[in-house]
Formats: sequence, C-alpha cells, structure tokens
Amino acid sequence: MTRNEGTLDRALRIIAGLVLLSLVFVGPQTLWGLIGIVPLVTGLIGWCPAYSLLGLNTCPMKRN
Repeated sequence: MTRNEGTLDRALRIIAGLVLLSLVFVGPQTLWGLIGIVPLVTGLIGWCPAYSLLGLNTCPMKRN
C-alpha cells in the first residue's frame, strides 16, 4: 500500500472522522457517528481504498 493521500487531505479526513465520532457522545448520540472511524483510519494511515479503485492520488510524493 503506497500513500495516495496528501497532507491536507489527511488532515481533513482526521478532523471529519473526529467530528463524526463525537456525535456518538454529544449531540444526537446515535451510532451513525461510528461512520467517522472510516475517514479517521484512512487519514491516519494515508491510504484510501476508494482512491486506489478510482486511480486518484493527492499525495505530492513522486510516483514510481
């Protein structure tokens, strides 16, 4: 798995994941907030399977 997410993309995913996860504890307190695990994990590891399927890459590193 090579990285396919850039720094800004990763930061936005981590923030979105934390916001969604916070919905489990505050706000409407529904389990729908658990969907925030997906962007949080993909932001932390720097690889998105959907980007791989679509051929997208926001990482500024040189491709081989």
